[in-house]
Parts: sequence; structure tokens; C-alpha cells
Amino acid sequence: MSTQTVLPIDRASLVEQSKARREPEWMTALREEALELAGSLELPKLEKTRIDRWNLQSFGNYKPVKAARSLDELPAEAKSLLQNEGQGQPDNLLVQHNSGVIYSSISESLKRQGVIFTSLEEALNLHGDLVKPYFMSVVDKSENRLTALHTALWSGGVFLYVPKNVQVEVPVQALFITDDGEAVFSPHVLIVAEQHASVTYVENFISQGKLNGLVYNGVAEVVVKPEAKVTFASVHNLDESVTNLTYRRAVVENDASVEWIIGEMHYGNAMSDTTTLLKGKGSNSDAKVICVGTEDQKLNVTTRAVHFGKHSESNMITRAVMRDTATAIFNGVTKIEKGATKANGEQTEKVLMLSPKARGDANPILLIDEDDVKAGHAASVGQVNPEQVYYLMSRGISKQEAERLIIYGFLDPVVSKIPLEQIGSQLRQLVERKLGQ
Repeated sequence: MSTQTVLPIDRASLVEQSKARREPEWMTALREEALELAGSLELPKLEKTRIDRWNLQSFGNYKPVKAARSLDELPAEAKSLLQNEGQGQPDNLLVQHNSGVIYSSISESLKRQGVIFTSLEEALNLHGDLVKPYFMSVVDKSENRLTALHTALWSGGVFLYVPKNVQVEVPVQALFITDDGEAVFSPHVLIVAEQHASVTYVENFISQGKLNGLVYNGVAEVVVKPEAKVTFASVHNLDESVTNLTYRRAVVENDASVEWIIGEMHYGNAMSDTTTLLKGKGSNSDAKVICVGTEDQKLNVTTRAVHFGKHSESNMITRAVMRDTATAIFNGVTKIEKGATKANGEQTEKVLMLSPKARGDANPILLIDEDDVKAGHAASVGQVNPEQVYYLMSRGISKQEAERLIIYGFLDPVVSKIPLEQIGSQLRQLVERKLGQ
């Protein structure tokens, strides 16, 4: 049963903004349609999480941004995330500040190979024929109120296109910064890797200042064509004044693969859904998720693999640490559809609680509609083992340091397998910060 919904923008304003940005008519029409849908759709129904009790009113308004002349104009914390082994300003970088992209660069070598890495807003005008078939094709705008609102209100964003047979050896990077609680912050990421292509995409989300309950409502869509590979690394580090709502979805075709590396390191209430649709024969998905909950956070983190293709494989590993009065639901869902013979789906969720008032539920779910398959799961929830602490203390290590070592040992099976040194190092630093160590 639908309820009366107060939308964050009216139709006339939406159309006016779309035309002011010179968007193609099909995008303006899509925004209008999605806004109308948002008024009739319900919020997503999450396992053991009442998202309707969260602050979901402050989506902000679209505010035009001024292009940055150089990266020197970025906040110091933002610039620190851009450090690399090379000298000078990094290539293959996109920076969004609040409602829009303020900086974008791509190396000449990638340009010559036909790689496109730019803001989605710019891609609409320059590469509309490539954007239109894929935009909101992996995530359905009519799935729920949040996906409809995202379709209507998105701004800035990323379009990454890798042509057939092109191997992008150096990671491309996107940085999303919000520091204005009245500016809409809802980027859309669209990645398309053609046949035999490969690319690594790294994104960071950071916030600064108090943002008055701003809602981040983001969507990432990844299309992986036959025998292509996409590595998608995402670290969210938004503060407690931001409600974080994220959908990440990938469609993987024959003998193609996607690798997810996810760091859920924000401080406010958060919902994330990372889903792979294994459409093709021999398709593969690997997901590694790190999460730390602190204070009175409420988290709902879902990792999902849906097998359609024969001989498809998925592996999901989640490690979470909970402290203070934080609560979290961790869902691992492996769905094997009828006809996906010889599919193999494995998942592991482990939660370590550092406080008697913290709560973390691990929910491994296997949904199997085919006989000739393999599937397995493991899940555990527990506290720091006092015997391990005692053993380390007996060797001259302080209690605080002993607990720190145990926590890092708990997270290491995920962190140590991350192929990107930059992301692994960053996650370690964020874990230390969140745990106050």
C-alpha cells in the first residue's frame, strides 16, 4: 500500500534544471517519469532495519559548481587521497564537489585508445549514443522510491568506457566531496567494459563539516562484456551527519569477471547493496567487504550474487568490527537460478564485537533453484577472545595493543588479499581512525 510522499523537488523545477544543463530530451523525460514514480513507490524493505525511521528528507538542491583550475584548490584531506608513486598531478582523475564535477583529466595514451573517462553530465552531450543504452539499465528506476529519486535527482557522476581489447593498466580514480548540506549529492557512476577489455576504477567519498542530515543517494552501474574484467574499489568515509544510501550493480557476460573491493567506513546510518548479476557462461564475481561500526550507527550491508550462467562462480567475504552501541545487519545472498548448472557460490560473513552493547547480525542466505551446483556459506559473530588477549599480555604487550593486533588479524584475510596497495593502506588507516587507535 503506497503512502503520500513529499518529494524533494517539483516537476517544473526539475525540468528547468535539466534544460539549464542542456541535457538531451530523453534524459529530461526520464527524470520527469522517475519523479512521478517516486511519489507512488515505497522505500526498500530491509532485513531487520526500519529505514523509514531514518532521516530521509534532506536530499538538497542542485547547485552549479565552478571548475577547479588545479588540484591545489582541493581540501588538504582530499589531496592526500590522490598521492601516487608518480610526480606531479595524477592523470585519469575526476573530482566531484557537491552537485557537480569540478576537475577531470585523462592521459593522452588512453584517449588515443578510445577510452572515455569524464563526468556523466558531459558524456550525455558528447557520447549520448553510448550512455543512453546503459543508463539505469542495471538498476531499475522503478525498484523503489530511492532508485526513482536517484534517477530524477542525480548530478555530476562518472562515465567510464573502455573499448574492445583495450587493457587499462593504471587505475582511474574518482573523488567525491561534500561540504554543503544544502547541495544535492547524488552522483551516478556508469562503467562499460567492452569485450576483452579490462580496467580498475577507484572511488573515494569524503565529507567535511556538519551537513545537517544530508542524504547521499548514489548508484553505480557496471556492464562487463564477454571476457572483460572490471575491478571496482569503493571507500566511503562520510561523517555522522550524512545518511548513506548506495546501490552498486554489475551485469557480467560470458567468461567476464568483476571484482568488488568495498570499504564501508562512514560514521552515519548507512544502507549499501552490492549485487552482481552473473548472466554469462563462465562469468565470475569476487567481493571483499570491510566494515567498521561505531557510536550509535545503524548499518545494513548486503552483498549479493545472482547466477544465471552455467559454470558461473561467485565468492563473497565480509569482515566487520562493531563497537559502542552500533548495530548492523550483514546479508550475504547467493541465488542460483534454474538452468545455471555447474555454478559455484561461496560466501563468508564474520563479525567481531568490541562492546557488549554493540550488535552485529550475519545472515548467510542460499537460494538454490538448480540441482547440479555447488554452494556454501560460513558465518560467525563473537567478541574478542579474552584468552588471546591474556596470551599476548603475558608476552609483555599492553591490553590495548593486544586488542589492536587481534582486530587487525581478524580483518587481515580481506585486507591482505586486496590487490591495490593504495586501497589496502587507506583501509588500515581508516580502521585505526574509527577505532580510535
